[in-house]
Amino acid sequence: MNRKIGAILVLLSLASLLTAFTICIDPGHQEKANLSQEQIAPGSSETKAKVSTGTRGVNTGIPEYVFNLELSFILRDRLQEENFDVVMTRERHDVDVSNIERAELANSAAADLCIRVHANYSSDPSLKGMMLLIPSPTATYTAPIYEESRRASEKIMASLQQIEGITSLGIRVREDMTGFNWSKVPVLIFEAGFMSNPEEDALLASQDYREALVEAIVSGVVDYFLSRR
Repeated sequence: MNRKIGAILVLLSLASLLTAFTICIDPGHQEKANLSQEQIAPGSSETKAKVSTGTRGVNTGIPEYVFNLELSFILRDRLQEENFDVVMTRERHDVDVSNIERAELANSAAADLCIRVHANYSSDPSLKGMMLLIPSPTATYTAPIYEESRRASEKIMASLQQIEGITSLGIRVREDMTGFNWSKVPVLIFEAGFMSNPEEDALLASQDYREALVEAIVSGVVDYFLSRR
Protein backbone atom coordinates (compact mmCIF):
# COMPACT_ATOMS: atom_id res chain seq x y z
CA MET A 1 0.00 0.00 0.00
CA ASN A 2 1.19 3.51 -0.79
CA ARG A 3 2.56 5.11 2.39
CA LYS A 4 0.53 8.29 1.91
CA ILE A 5 -2.68 6.30 1.48
CA GLY A 6 -1.79 4.22 4.53
CA ALA A 7 -1.26 7.37 6.62
CA ILE A 8 -4.59 8.78 5.46
CA LEU A 9 -6.36 5.55 6.40
CA VAL A 10 -4.78 5.64 9.85
CA LEU A 11 -5.95 9.24 10.37
CA LEU A 12 -9.45 8.37 9.23
CA SER A 13 -9.48 5.41 11.59
CA LEU A 14 -8.42 7.61 14.52
CA ALA A 15 -11.02 10.25 13.64
CA SER A 16 -13.69 7.56 13.57
CA LEU A 17 -12.53 6.26 16.94
CA LEU A 18 -12.64 9.67 18.64
CA THR A 19 -16.12 10.38 17.25
CA ALA A 20 -17.38 7.65 19.56
CA PHE A 21 -16.43 9.64 22.67
CA THR A 22 -18.35 12.41 24.41
CA ILE A 23 -16.60 15.12 26.42
CA CYS A 24 -18.54 17.32 28.83
CA ILE A 25 -17.00 20.74 29.49
CA ASP A 26 -18.12 22.56 32.62
CA PRO A 27 -17.09 26.25 32.61
CA GLY A 28 -16.95 26.90 36.33
CA HIS A 29 -19.11 29.43 38.17
CA GLN A 30 -21.57 31.92 36.69
CA GLU A 31 -22.36 35.64 36.72
CA LYS A 32 -24.54 35.65 39.83
CA ALA A 33 -23.91 33.38 42.79
CA ASN A 34 -26.57 31.10 44.19
CA LEU A 35 -25.68 30.71 47.85
CA SER A 36 -28.57 28.38 48.58
CA GLN A 37 -27.24 25.14 49.98
CA GLU A 38 -27.11 21.69 48.40
CA GLN A 39 -25.73 18.37 49.64
CA ILE A 40 -22.04 17.88 49.03
CA ALA A 41 -22.74 14.20 48.29
CA PRO A 42 -25.79 11.93 48.03
CA GLY A 43 -27.20 11.36 51.53
CA SER A 44 -24.64 13.69 53.16
CA SER A 45 -25.60 16.06 55.98
CA GLU A 46 -22.83 18.42 54.84
CA THR A 47 -23.88 21.16 52.45
CA LYS A 48 -22.23 23.84 50.32
CA ALA A 49 -23.40 26.78 48.25
CA LYS A 50 -24.94 25.68 44.96
CA VAL A 51 -22.57 27.87 42.93
CA SER A 52 -20.43 30.96 43.45
CA THR A 53 -19.09 33.64 41.12
CA GLY A 54 -15.45 32.65 41.69
CA THR A 55 -12.47 34.96 41.84
CA ARG A 56 -11.22 37.86 39.68
CA GLY A 57 -7.92 38.86 38.08
CA VAL A 58 -5.86 40.90 40.51
CA ASN A 59 -4.65 43.28 37.76
CA THR A 60 -6.80 42.50 34.72
CA GLY A 61 -10.06 42.53 36.68
CA ILE A 62 -11.34 39.68 34.50
CA PRO A 63 -13.96 37.69 36.44
CA GLU A 64 -13.16 34.00 36.73
CA TYR A 65 -16.55 32.99 35.33
CA VAL A 66 -15.73 34.97 32.17
CA PHE A 67 -12.27 33.42 31.82
CA ASN A 68 -13.69 29.94 32.40
CA LEU A 69 -16.26 30.26 29.63
CA GLU A 70 -13.87 31.86 27.15
CA LEU A 71 -11.29 29.11 27.67
CA SER A 72 -14.04 26.48 27.47
CA PHE A 73 -15.19 27.78 24.08
CA ILE A 74 -11.65 27.41 22.73
CA LEU A 75 -11.45 23.92 24.22
CA ARG A 76 -14.84 22.96 22.79
CA ASP A 77 -13.89 24.06 19.29
CA ARG A 78 -10.58 22.18 19.34
CA LEU A 79 -12.13 18.99 20.69
CA GLN A 80 -14.78 19.15 17.97
CA GLU A 81 -12.02 19.54 15.39
CA GLU A 82 -10.63 16.25 16.72
CA ASN A 83 -14.09 14.71 16.15
CA PHE A 84 -15.16 14.44 19.78
CA ASP A 85 -18.79 14.96 20.63
CA VAL A 86 -18.87 17.88 23.09
CA VAL A 87 -21.57 19.03 25.50
CA MET A 88 -21.37 22.17 27.64
CA THR A 89 -22.96 22.74 31.05
CA ARG A 90 -23.35 26.43 30.22
CA GLU A 91 -22.77 28.70 27.24
CA ARG A 92 -23.81 32.00 28.84
CA HIS A 93 -23.01 33.90 32.02
CA ASP A 94 -26.62 34.61 33.03
CA VAL A 95 -27.48 31.08 34.11
CA ASP A 96 -28.24 29.39 37.41
CA VAL A 97 -26.77 25.88 37.27
CA SER A 98 -25.75 24.29 40.55
CA ASN A 99 -22.78 21.99 40.97
CA ILE A 100 -25.09 19.00 41.37
CA GLU A 101 -26.90 19.95 38.18
CA ARG A 102 -23.59 20.27 36.32
CA ALA A 103 -22.60 16.76 37.36
CA GLU A 104 -26.03 15.45 36.39
CA LEU A 105 -25.73 17.06 32.95
CA ALA A 106 -22.52 15.12 32.37
CA ASN A 107 -24.18 11.96 33.70
CA SER A 108 -27.20 12.41 31.43
CA ALA A 109 -24.93 12.84 28.42
CA ALA A 110 -23.14 9.61 29.38
CA ALA A 111 -19.92 11.59 28.99
CA ASP A 112 -16.73 9.59 28.69
CA LEU A 113 -14.92 12.41 30.48
CA CYS A 114 -15.97 15.66 32.16
CA ILE A 115 -13.48 18.54 32.24
CA ARG A 116 -14.35 21.31 34.68
CA VAL A 117 -12.56 24.57 33.86
CA HIS A 118 -11.53 26.93 36.67
CA ALA A 119 -8.90 29.43 37.78
CA ASN A 120 -7.51 29.75 41.28
CA TYR A 121 -7.11 32.27 44.11
CA SER A 122 -4.75 32.55 47.07
CA SER A 123 -4.23 35.19 49.74
CA ASP A 124 -0.52 34.73 48.95
CA PRO A 125 0.06 36.72 45.73
CA SER A 126 3.33 34.89 45.06
CA LEU A 127 1.60 31.53 44.68
CA LYS A 128 1.18 30.43 41.08
CA GLY A 129 0.80 27.31 38.99
CA MET A 130 -1.78 25.18 37.27
CA MET A 131 -3.04 21.93 38.76
CA LEU A 132 -5.50 19.14 38.14
CA LEU A 133 -7.95 17.98 40.79
CA ILE A 134 -9.44 14.50 40.74
CA PRO A 135 -11.94 12.56 42.87
CA SER A 136 -10.87 10.33 45.72
CA PRO A 137 -10.17 6.60 45.36
CA THR A 138 -11.58 5.90 48.83
CA ALA A 139 -14.70 8.09 49.00
CA THR A 140 -17.88 6.03 48.63
CA TYR A 141 -19.29 8.00 45.73
CA THR A 142 -16.14 8.51 43.68
CA ALA A 143 -14.22 5.23 44.02
CA PRO A 144 -15.84 3.83 40.82
CA ILE A 145 -14.65 6.78 38.71
CA TYR A 146 -11.24 7.31 40.30
CA GLU A 147 -9.08 5.12 38.04
CA GLU A 148 -10.24 6.63 34.74
CA SER A 149 -10.20 10.14 36.20
CA ARG A 150 -6.59 9.57 37.30
CA ARG A 151 -5.54 8.10 33.94
CA ALA A 152 -7.02 11.00 32.00
CA SER A 153 -5.42 13.51 34.36
CA GLU A 154 -1.99 11.92 34.03
CA LYS A 155 -2.14 12.16 30.24
CA ILE A 156 -3.31 15.78 30.36
CA MET A 157 -0.75 16.76 33.00
CA ALA A 158 2.11 15.23 31.01
CA SER A 159 1.05 17.31 28.02
CA LEU A 160 0.59 20.54 30.01
CA GLN A 161 4.06 20.20 31.50
CA GLN A 162 5.51 20.52 27.99
CA ILE A 163 4.45 24.19 27.82
CA GLU A 164 7.58 26.28 28.12
CA GLY A 165 7.79 28.13 31.43
CA ILE A 166 4.60 26.70 32.91
CA THR A 167 4.44 26.06 36.65
CA SER A 168 2.82 22.77 37.66
CA LEU A 169 1.39 22.03 41.09
CA GLY A 170 0.59 18.48 40.07
CA ILE A 171 -2.48 16.30 40.43
CA ARG A 172 -4.37 16.53 43.70
CA VAL A 173 -7.13 14.35 45.14
CA ARG A 174 -10.20 16.04 46.63
CA GLU A 175 -13.13 14.57 48.55
CA ASP A 176 -15.02 17.83 49.16
CA MET A 177 -16.12 18.67 45.61
CA THR A 178 -19.85 18.47 45.03
CA GLY A 179 -19.30 18.10 41.29
CA PHE A 180 -17.09 15.06 41.94
CA ASN A 181 -19.32 13.37 44.50
CA TRP A 182 -22.41 13.48 42.28
CA SER A 183 -20.57 12.44 39.15
CA LYS A 184 -21.03 8.98 37.67
CA VAL A 185 -18.51 9.64 34.87
CA PRO A 186 -14.74 10.24 34.99
CA VAL A 187 -14.13 13.86 35.92
CA LEU A 188 -11.34 16.30 36.64
CA ILE A 189 -10.95 19.99 37.41
CA PHE A 190 -8.41 22.00 35.46
CA GLU A 191 -7.22 24.89 37.64
CA ALA A 192 -5.53 27.00 34.97
CA GLY A 193 -3.57 29.24 37.33
CA PHE A 194 -3.85 31.84 40.08
CA MET A 195 -5.67 35.03 39.13
CA SER A 196 -4.38 36.41 42.45
CA ASN A 197 -0.80 36.25 41.08
CA PRO A 198 -0.07 39.30 38.86
CA GLU A 199 2.19 37.36 36.48
CA GLU A 200 -0.20 34.47 36.04
CA ASP A 201 -3.20 36.79 35.82
CA ALA A 202 -1.56 38.44 32.80
CA LEU A 203 -0.78 35.04 31.25
CA LEU A 204 -4.34 33.83 31.64
CA ALA A 205 -5.56 36.94 29.84
CA SER A 206 -3.26 36.21 26.87
CA GLN A 207 -4.87 34.55 23.86
CA ASP A 208 -1.60 32.83 22.98
CA TYR A 209 -1.31 31.30 26.44
CA ARG A 210 -4.94 30.23 26.44
CA GLU A 211 -4.45 28.49 23.13
CA ALA A 212 -1.28 26.79 24.42
CA LEU A 213 -3.21 25.47 27.42
CA VAL A 214 -6.00 24.19 25.22
CA GLU A 215 -3.64 22.51 22.76
CA ALA A 216 -1.97 20.71 25.65
CA ILE A 217 -5.30 19.61 27.14
CA VAL A 218 -6.55 18.34 23.78
CA SER A 219 -3.31 16.45 23.17
CA GLY A 220 -3.64 14.79 26.58
CA VAL A 221 -7.29 13.94 25.99
CA VAL A 222 -6.49 12.36 22.63
CA ASP A 223 -3.64 10.34 24.17
CA TYR A 224 -5.97 9.15 26.93
CA PHE A 225 -8.68 7.91 24.59
CA LEU A 226 -6.25 6.32 22.17
CA SER A 227 -4.73 4.44 25.10
CA ARG A 228 -8.17 2.93 25.76
CA ARG A 229 -8.29 1.18 22.39
